Amino acid sequence: MEYRAITTEQSGDKRAFLALPSPEPAAGTDAYMRERELALARSPECLANYRRYQAFKRLGTKLDYLPVKLDIENVSRCNFRCTMCTVSDWHKGQRAEDLKLEAFKRLIDEQIGLVEIKLQGLGEPTMQRDDYFEMIRYARAKHIWVRTTTNASLLHLKDNYRKLIDSDVNEVQISIDGATKDVFESIRRGSVFERVKSNCKLINAYSRKVGVERTKMWTVVQRGNWHQLNDLVDVAAELGFTNQVFSLDVSDWGSRQWRERNALVNVEDELEQERLYRLVDRGKERGVRVCFWVVTQKFETSSPGKICAWPFERAFVSSDMRVVPCCIISNPDTHQIGPKISDSDSFTEIWFGKEYREFRQAHLNGQIPEACKGCYKSIE
Repeated sequence: MEYRAITTEQSGDKRAFLALPSPEPAAGTDAYMRERELALARSPECLANYRRYQAFKRLGTKLDYLPVKLDIENVSRCNFRCTMCTVSDWHKGQRAEDLKLEAFKRLIDEQIGLVEIKLQGLGEPTMQRDDYFEMIRYARAKHIWVRTTTNASLLHLKDNYRKLIDSDVNEVQISIDGATKDVFESIRRGSVFERVKSNCKLINAYSRKVGVERTKMWTVVQRGNWHQLNDLVDVAAELGFTNQVFSLDVSDWGSRQWRERNALVNVEDELEQERLYRLVDRGKERGVRVCFWVVTQKFETSSPGKICAWPFERAFVSSDMRVVPCCIISNPDTHQIGPKISDSDSFTEIWFGKEYREFRQAHLNGQIPEACKGCYKSIE
């Protein structure tokens, strides 16, 4: 996810842009920018790297800077089997081993250009227990902005809700995909609605107690819950959230099979403009800032400025230390770039290596890889 202005196109012969409130950092944009400045100030090398990144115009593939952001997957296992998530296909809900704490620290230390990470991938991060919280603390000690996502099912165990907030995490996105027990549990299979609600109240109450704003309720809008959008705003208020995001598209995980499967539950083109704006008004009445995450304005191959930015600024590192193009794909078994990160093959070598250059060139040439086609216009 990016903090940026977002527009979406409406279906029909004459497409009109609809401006919707876009997600902002839970703690506010000012807090986000302050941490950015502190991250850049931690070393001359970090600042110089960021300036080289800013100057790059995507006119070539040989970069002279390290990534400024990373998605890092600490676990690739989950205790839920959500209907729209590729994890539901994995044997016992697990693809690989957890990311080792020391491997995480080496990656953070090596990547001197980082100003932001998302610590979570295809899995429930709190299943790693205390190593997960230590990873957050380690990155935050360098003023790297840390976002994470959780299903909230384990926050009550061993005071995890306290540990997460006390780790100085910058943002916690909590997935709530139903306003009632039947809808929630039918989508987020394996869940217990009452427990998730109770845990959301715990973490939000604790955040208020210590005087921080960190959480955001996140809903993937789909056919199974789109009749509950009004009620979901009410649920956000009930659980103590002050920020709520409705994600209006469903990921295809870089897979044609999942693209076809999730197309059946995607209702983005059926959502009416006025209905979405009424959700914003409903949120204001209940003290909840309602925003929307939309990617209907897909990438194009007509110019470098319209292609996906991920190959040129960031990457996804899986729990078994394999490099994936982005968080939409997430699974290295779907698309992996370069060898597994090891003592002999560092992330830096992969980032500057031949395979990554060829991947970038494919985007520049309009020869979009199969796993990326779902994010581009009119590519079959």
